[in-house]
Amino acid sequence: MSSQDLSIATKLINGGVAGLVGVTCVFPIDLVKTRLQNQHGKDVYRGMIDCLVKTARTEGFVGMYRGAAVNLTLVTPEKAIKLAANDFFRQLLMEDRTQRDLQMEMLAGCGAGMCQVVVTCPMEMLKIQLQDAGRLAPTHGTGSAGLPSTCQRPSATLIARELLRTEGLSGLYKGLGATLLRDIPFSILYFPLFANLNHLGVSELTGKASFAHSFLSGCAAGSVAAAAVTPLDVLKTRIQTLKKGVGEETYSGVADCARKLWTQEGPSAFMKGAGCRALVIAPLFGIAQGVYFVGIGEHVLKYFQ
Repeated sequence: MSSQDLSIATKLINGGVAGLVGVTCVFPIDLVKTRLQNQHGKDVYRGMIDCLVKTARTEGFVGMYRGAAVNLTLVTPEKAIKLAANDFFRQLLMEDRTQRDLQMEMLAGCGAGMCQVVVTCPMEMLKIQLQDAGRLAPTHGTGSAGLPSTCQRPSATLIARELLRTEGLSGLYKGLGATLLRDIPFSILYFPLFANLNHLGVSELTGKASFAHSFLSGCAAGSVAAAAVTPLDVLKTRIQTLKKGVGEETYSGVADCARKLWTQEGPSAFMKGAGCRALVIAPLFGIAQGVYFVGIGEHVLKYFQ
């Protein structure tokens, strides 16, 4: 195996392990974020804790992970593409990687954000439909014991098949523009901020930061970037949600969604789920960067050599 193949393989393993661990840990909060961002006013949930309690009470533990299978399946290529693309563009744009160049780091982050949407957009398109089904259950009917009936619980496979049948591949990429508007600024902010924070903890002996420092750097950079792009995440969630509740608006695009959100719900609506999003992204990227810099992929490949 060539050194280039080895590098790609380690990035895939690191990205996959980090994504699987991170998603498993924070997915219930991500579900809450989606439901809070989609609800108009506070008719169903009064906040993050209220949403968690009501979801656990009506849908059980399994309901907290509604849509997790989609994320767990696609998070490996998504994280691998994001991290590998950022590394690739950094190597391409920065000849002397010992010197910090903020503009080149931001450009590399932009490239990573553009590459990842190939997986991110359809992944989130399917995940959002499954996550939001429980919020809509009270208005669309319930089954026994107050739980949503089985007809309100489609699988990701059924949703994907129906979208492909009715709209073609473009159906899975609905909200692509909004996804790009969210992920490119996020990556532009996240990767340079992480690189500079992580550089502060690089050991002269080992040439890299400790797991704890990489983890905390990822958490800090992730929470800042996540909070900054929350308005764009709200727009993306609203646009990608196919099934609407009674009296909820449909949107023709990003501009239409932003206008209706501002006029009908006010500026505070653009920050819905901001706390949840920070709580999701911080540990998710902290774990990702910790795993990436510890080098689990390298250890796995050495074991099989």
